[in-house]
Amino acid sequence: MDTFADRLDGGWKWWEAAIGEAQEGRWVRDAAERQVIKDIGAATNALHGGRMAPFTEDSWHVRIGRIANWAGALRLAARSGGWVLQPVAGRIPPDPAGITELLSGIYAIGEQGEIWMRQLLVGALPPEDEIAKAERFLTGPGSVEDLELFFYD
Repeated sequence: MDTFADRLDGGWKWWEAAIGEAQEGRWVRDAAERQVIKDIGAATNALHGGRMAPFTEDSWHVRIGRIANWAGALRLAARSGGWVLQPVAGRIPPDPAGITELLSGIYAIGEQGEIWMRQLLVGALPPEDEIAKAERFLTGPGSVEDLELFFYD
């Protein structure tokens, strides 16, 4: 069984592996990969008005919904490119890393949002600190929200 901490740790490792490959020039995105990254950014706009995470003034449904929306967007992105999302918790990313590893790392957090939403709908509140960590992974400077800035191609 994986925990949120496992997913977050794996998400960062897989993200860093893919971004590192891109920044070192070993992974150069093709046109489809560039468009997918742009589309993910458009589909997952957090609409936070420039506020920094955590978004404690927003309702649980809004906060968790923002996180969970990433899962659907990433599944669509993976399907569109024929990439297969991989579980990342407790796993080392393959070498070389590329779009599949990047999407998989981010998906781990979005999928956690879906789990939290199912729990919320039956009255179980997720740990506040975990929600805040997921929000910081996905939004703000140096986060997934800035994804396009990490590529030099």
